[in-house]
Amino acid sequence: MRYGMVIDLKRCIGCNGCSVACKAENATPSGIWWHKVIQSESGKFPAARRSFLPMPCMNCEDAPCEDVCPTGATHKRADGIVVVDYDKCMGCRYCETACPYGVRIFVDGIKGYYPGKGLTPYEQVNYAKHQPGVVEKCNFCVDRIAQGKEPACVATCPGYARFFGDLDDPNSEISRMIAQKHGHQLLP
Repeated sequence: MRYGMVIDLKRCIGCNGCSVACKAENATPSGIWWHKVIQSESGKFPAARRSFLPMPCMNCEDAPCEDVCPTGATHKRADGIVVVDYDKCMGCRYCETACPYGVRIFVDGIKGYYPGKGLTPYEQVNYAKHQPGVVEKCNFCVDRIAQGKEPACVATCPGYARFFGDLDDPNSEISRMIAQKHGHQLLP
């Protein structure tokens, strides 16, 4: 089994629901976003057009971030998900530089949402899993996957633009979508 995600760009409405769901699910500190949506405009009125490009970690098959990690903190699981072992990460940021998608985030410190007020009780509990001085990234919500659930961004998408499943199963929904719609990897 090799997990993957398909995002139908024609269905993405640019609402950032995926980004907010990711932030809520993973309780990332202030200023830390594991997921972003790049918005662009083209054309001129009355033919102007906006397009949206969701940018989670692509969990590359041949991950350059894994290749440059000197401690082995970044590694690929047997199911194809690229994860970071924060206890092994020394914060060199080589992986951040090697990522062709720019989706790795260095945690330079844990900041609350209310400057000068300290951390809220929610932040005190949930920020404990984040370590200053390491690089973090989307991990396809591995805790949710272990419970048989979809990643938070997939479960939340109001445009039904995201699909998650087994790339090795030719009968899985995402494998069929890739074949039928001629899906391709961004920056292969």
